Amino acid sequence: MADLSLAAPPPRPRSALRRLMERRLALFGLLLIVLVVGAAVLAPWLAPYPPQEQLFDGLTLEGAPLPPDGRFVMGTDLLGRDLFSRMLYGAQTSLIIGVVANGMALLIGTLVGLTAGLFRGWIGSALMRFTDLMMAFPALLLAICLAAIFKPSLWIVALVIALVNWVQTARVIYTETTSLAERDFIAAERTLGAGTGRILFHHILPHLVPTIIVWGTLGISTTVLLEATLSFLGVGVQPPTPSWGNIIFENQTYFQAAPWLVFIPGAAIILLALAFNLVGDALRDVLDPTQRGRD
Repeated sequence: MADLSLAAPPPRPRSALRRLMERRLALFGLLLIVLVVGAAVLAPWLAPYPPQEQLFDGLTLEGAPLPPDGRFVMGTDLLGRDLFSRMLYGAQTSLIIGVVANGMALLIGTLVGLTAGLFRGWIGSALMRFTDLMMAFPALLLAICLAAIFKPSLWIVALVIALVNWVQTARVIYTETTSLAERDFIAAERTLGAGTGRILFHHILPHLVPTIIVWGTLGISTTVLLEATLSFLGVGVQPPTPSWGNIIFENQTYFQAAPWLVFIPGAAIILLALAFNLVGDALRDVLDPTQRGRD
């Protein structure tokens, strides 16, 4: 008979942070995010030239952009401005819109989903039918229409993206709230006389925090891509304010003669979106309660 006193204790489940740090793709995504955020914050000190300054020697004698060299590490654009400086300041624009627009979309979606899931009845039905109506419209087309109505600016673009990007969050939060509201411990709380506020803040919201974190992370990549698309189409952030999308828009006519003017901002947009997707996917796995203690 085995000596139970000498049996090894069961392994303790690792913390979410530790499991996240063990995922190489998540670490790669975090590294990219840190680099972009650091470049955006330090742009006034890292940029060798003002982003809107048209340099006297920034073009060739024929008036064409200069290719990357020792002085201009990313070359110059069609107006003789330093592309590296504009990319640094464009990172500020993309991150501000990504965080602000996604934050507003997350707030709207969470409020709509929570309200519909908690109160049900005609309130929940009306909110969910409105959500379904918003989902029926193509997000990009709706964003273009709204951006065309309002005068495009940094904050207007963020608001427009938020207004078309909250529906997925609302659907997910509604589904999870409805599922939680039907659990036995919620019914027991109601039997004991707990009010809606106590149930919401003590039982529903704590269970929704992992979902909100994951959707908040994944949503930034969507807003960054949508902002770049709107700016590329000319209804987003307007020049001369630099954003990665309008850098491509301004220089697309030089695509064959100066491909770096399109490839560099395009690669930056793709890498930033990929970084947030990698981190978001890792957070979804790490924060999933069904996975705790398994890996």
